[in-house]
Amino acid sequence: MLETRISYHIINSSIDDFLGSLVSQVIIVGGGPSGLVAASFLAEKKINVLLLEKKFSLGGGIWGGGMMYPRIVLGKKAGPILEKFEIKFKTKEGLLIADAIETAAKLTAAAIDRGAKIFNGITVEDVVIRKKSLAGVVVNWTLVNQGEYHIDPIALSSEIVLDATGHPAEVSSLVSRKVGRLKTPKGKIIGEGSMWVDPAESAVVKNAREIFPGLFVSGMAANAVFGSPRMGPIFGGMFLSGKRVAELIVKKIKRR
Repeated sequence: MLETRISYHIINSSIDDFLGSLVSQVIIVGGGPSGLVAASFLAEKKINVLLLEKKFSLGGGIWGGGMMYPRIVLGKKAGPILEKFEIKFKTKEGLLIADAIETAAKLTAAAIDRGAKIFNGITVEDVVIRKKSLAGVVVNWTLVNQGEYHIDPIALSSEIVLDATGHPAEVSSLVSRKVGRLKTPKGKIIGEGSMWVDPAESAVVKNAREIFPGLFVSGMAANAVFGSPRMGPIFGGMFLSGKRVAELIVKKIKRR
């Protein structure tokens, strides 16, 4: 029956993909702007990258633009990244304005085209720590977590994990609870401040770094970890944060 052949190819192909992703060099948790940009730059350097997104759609806050107006605004420093991914934009008063839907779609396509593997509908619910270093993540289907079903998760291993989960800083929170101390001024997640675009845009780039052996942070998660302000509906710093953290990860991998 054709129906069962269709079912076979869906299941078989998916299982092959999953088995091939049990071990990665880098696992990125969160498919928002910084995570997608980081995935593209890492994959471009031939780094084996797996990106996990708990929702079904990639792009994080990009899709909603500002209060559902489908446009995103970026500082001019992000212009080269928009051009790299062939995202069209207009320049107004020194700011770059791009279509939210085009941006999310092209960032996702760019990551895939460069070789990043992406799984959606998956939630990270725990971490794997070995010899005082992060060694992987523990995952389950998002719908399993939402339904509060008693179904055990599975583990995925990697050399490095990037927390790009946005405001909740979900992976950093898990690691903080497990080990008690992060590489922040207070040794813990400080929590994001109120909206203040100018310092937030620069801080989100500066804060993109390693905060525990094997754990890097980028995007709004980085500002949440370091106690910097939130930036609201402007995305240039998010893009630059993803690029910077990818560069730092490549350097760390090359040193090993």
